[in-house]
This record gives sequence, structure tokens and C-alpha cells, in this order.
Amino acid sequence: MNTLFVLLAAPQGQSSLMSLLPLLLILVVFYFFFIMPQSKKNKALKKFREGLKKGDKIVTIGGIHGKIVEVKERTVVIEVGTQGTKMTIEKSAVAMDNEIMGQK
Repeated sequence: MNTLFVLLAAPQGQSSLMSLLPLLLILVVFYFFFIMPQSKKNKALKKFREGLKKGDKIVTIGGIHGKIVEVKERTVVIEVGTQGTKMTIEKSAVAMDNEIMGQK
């Protein structure tokens, strides 16, 4: 227990704020390089999913390519394949559209 207090105690001549400065800098770096970009990506994906409309070409998180036939509150109906097979999927399973992937 005494070892813990010795490790946490600020060295003589330094304030406790100066001993916490490296930890604070690490937290700031993590925020700007990891947390903030992921937050922006999540917001963009949410906006994309909310803007889905009939006729959009999409790719699901499972890798299924399709064209939206019908949009409901929580689900979308997509047409896959050349035979007109329809699938109902959750909006949360939509990863992106074909144009983003470079497949027009």
C-alpha cells in the first residue's frame, strides 16, 4: 500500500499538475485521433441511412448488393439478382451505397 502512495506522490519540486500533464496529453491525443473521427463516421452513416430512398443501390454489412424497392420505418426491401428476388433487411444492416464503393 505504501508503494502505491510513493508512486502517486509528486516528486519534490514539481506540482501535482505537472505530474498529470503526460496523462492529460495522452487523453487529448486519443480523443482527436480515435474518438472524434469515429464519431464523425457514425454521424455520416446515420445520416446516410436516414436518407435512403427507393431506387438507391446499396451494399449490406453482409456484402449483399441490391437496389431499394421499398423503404419502411426500420426496414428496407431490396431487390437482389436478376430474377427479382426481394429481401427485407434492417436499415442498420445497410453499410453503404455502390457509388461510394466505386461500383456504378
